[in-house]
Amino acid sequence: MKHWLATLALVSSFSAVEAADLKLNDPAPTFTLKNQDGKDFDLKSRAGQWTVLYFYPKAETPGCTKQACAFRDNIKKIRAQGAEVYGISGDTVEKQAGFHKSQRLNFDLLADPDAKVIEQYGAKMPMVAMSKRWTFIVNPELKIVSIDKDVDPVIDSEKIADQIAELKKK
Repeated sequence: MKHWLATLALVSSFSAVEAADLKLNDPAPTFTLKNQDGKDFDLKSRAGQWTVLYFYPKAETPGCTKQACAFRDNIKKIRAQGAEVYGISGDTVEKQAGFHKSQRLNFDLLADPDAKVIEQYGAKMPMVAMSKRWTFIVNPELKIVSIDKDVDPVIDSEKIADQIAELKKK
């Protein structure tokens, strides 16, 4: 039994390391998730456009609410750069729908209750199906051009439009 548990722990650690190893200019892992309305969102549909994927731990919690509301309040500036924002957490479609409605959000929230996409992006917290607070900017070629692992939920959205404007110059 101990041998089996040790093997399982070793295999789990390898997949976590592999998932967490995304680097700048890597292809963004593609995925399909349901949004707050139960409609499919496929990252591949964003080819040719700038995309912001922000991962957050849990809907309706204080930090996550501040971050979502900040994106809501700064969405025009981000969209002026030709980008769209998608929030991703391990919450269900129903939880995302409630959060979207209660905070009057003007961008999609994506439900990843199995944490598969969260894990693909290396943002999964150890031992729980919750995400770390990380933000990725994906360029029109669907390559990761920015990874922020030290996110301040209040100012994250303010930095994004400026970052995209700078990235477009390169």
